[in-house]
Amino acid sequence: MQKYLNKVSGPLLDRIDIHLEVTPVPFKELTSEHLAEKSEAVRDRVVAAREIQSKRFSVDEGIYCNAQMSSKQLQSICKLSEEEKQLLKTAMERLGLSARAYDRILKVSRTIADLDASADIKTNHLAEAIQYRSLDREGWAG
Repeated sequence: MQKYLNKVSGPLLDRIDIHLEVTPVPFKELTSEHLAEKSEAVRDRVVAAREIQSKRFSVDEGIYCNAQMSSKQLQSICKLSEEEKQLLKTAMERLGLSARAYDRILKVSRTIADLDASADIKTNHLAEAIQYRSLDREGWAG
């Protein structure tokens, strides 16, 4: 798998917002009686987040969701505290991320905040978005 990933260019990977390595689920977890979040609750959160985005971009023609934000809009909509800026700076340096990856992380963190019904991007939203850049890490899939 690593050999295949080495053939995929960095600029192409930069254009993918979320990278996840999916590992097999252990039998114990499959047979667990622990109740997961119901699909209806997830759907309700997604619908609410889309409504937030729809209102946010109501004056911007042709823009309906966070993924479509321009760099200028990122600066005004995705404001970060000093703590969050430092977290993102550290991730950028350690993972060697590009400017495009930086924009993608901000857009995904804004969406995670919307799903959490949060007016601001918080550290946990940003950390989760950074976590979704797994293909940017060395040693992925092996």
